[in-house]
Amino acid sequence: MRFFNMRDWTLARREAAAGYMYVAPWVVGFLLLTVGPMLASLYFSFTDYDIVSSPRWIGIQNYTQLFQDPLFWKSLQVTLYFAILSLPSSLVTGFFLAVLLNQNVRGIRIWRTIYFLPSVLSGVAVTLVWITMFNPQVGVVNQILEILGFKGPSWLSDPDWALPALAIMALWGVGQNMIIYLAGLQSVPQDMYDAAKVDGANAWQSFRSITIPMMSPVLFYNLVLGLIGTFSYFTQVYIASSSVSGASRELGGPARSTLFYNLYLFQNAFRYGRMGYASAMAWILFIIVLILTALIFKSSSMWVYYEGELRSKSE
Repeated sequence: MRFFNMRDWTLARREAAAGYMYVAPWVVGFLLLTVGPMLASLYFSFTDYDIVSSPRWIGIQNYTQLFQDPLFWKSLQVTLYFAILSLPSSLVTGFFLAVLLNQNVRGIRIWRTIYFLPSVLSGVAVTLVWITMFNPQVGVVNQILEILGFKGPSWLSDPDWALPALAIMALWGVGQNMIIYLAGLQSVPQDMYDAAKVDGANAWQSFRSITIPMMSPVLFYNLVLGLIGTFSYFTQVYIASSSVSGASRELGGPARSTLFYNLYLFQNAFRYGRMGYASAMAWILFIIVLILTALIFKSSSMWVYYEGELRSKSE
């Protein structure tokens, strides 16, 4: 029987104290910079607050006004439409590039660097470049279309083409998804491909039955992060909308076709001084993203597979 050792107890307490000391900066930062502002915004969402004067409690009035605001529904519609355009295309394009860059050919590391580099560039600088490229008169995009025999649209100046232009612009940062897919592809066990080849499977059958199921957890991860990123889309549309509408005019042009949810939230908070109303919008957005993410997690049991499950099925 081991007796109580005071020295061991003292050492354990020192180790625990050292551990708490190391994590304390993160915990304090998380409480002050994340939890604190979240709780403050929750309180402000039930108040009439314009930053200058003290907040005045008005209950759920901000929320009731929000659901009666046609611009709220417009901004939500624009954001959902952009998600439908951008999210699938970025997931598919990133996966396609990862498959191409997973081949064993000469200079593949150089190509991987080339395709990944755009995703680390500044969003503002990239957006300004794309605005020039989408210029209907001198932009290179319409010049290429003209060479191919098509008449290019006005892109960011056309309400029907502004969102597709932003979706094309979003593909510029597909390198982040690509690099995660590439890591997933390189972790697929080679013996599974060897066993499929012994069974007579061709390249397409191996890709469909092994690669795609084995990559489903990575697809799931990128889908969740992509959904959150789509609903937090702001910088690019703010720059593009300002260039079309002018700094002194209303953002979200032309004809409110790029009035994203976060852009409308920004307008209410920092242009109109309706900080309480904007806080209510932020919490509605949080609930929407939470519900959509929960639905994705709920559906994952039907299409996300892991290595053990696939091996058991093959056996």
